[in-house]
Amino acid sequence: MCDLPIDGSAPRPEMVKDRPRMSERNPTETGTLTRTRTKTERQLKKPPLFKVLLHNDDYTTREFVVWVLQTVFHKNETDAVAIMSHVHNHGIGVAGVYTFEVAETKVTKTMHLAKAQQFPLQLSIEPAD
Repeated sequence: MCDLPIDGSAPRPEMVKDRPRMSERNPTETGTLTRTRTKTERQLKKPPLFKVLLHNDDYTTREFVVWVLQTVFHKNETDAVAIMSHVHNHGIGVAGVYTFEVAETKVTKTMHLAKAQQFPLQLSIEPAD
């Protein structure tokens, strides 16, 4: 039978004086035991990174690709032109490296912009090394 007050008030000292403290309880008793994690256990793992790849096509204009790289991928004009030229000359190029969720968002946004301008621009995501 429980000897705690049922009105929600704090237990009186004489009601709990014979109970063992949490630190004194046997670990096999019902209750929660905690332990301190070591420093290495507390360190967070970095999320895996993914490359967003631009694919060359014969219809999407160079200007649009540069604009997308500046607007969506936040590249400066020099870098955007260099990436666009690489894609044009090699068929594929890296627009950026991000966590999966960010990469997916950038691909979706770019695809919507390309579709709105009636460009068949294709992008893909692959794990970064």
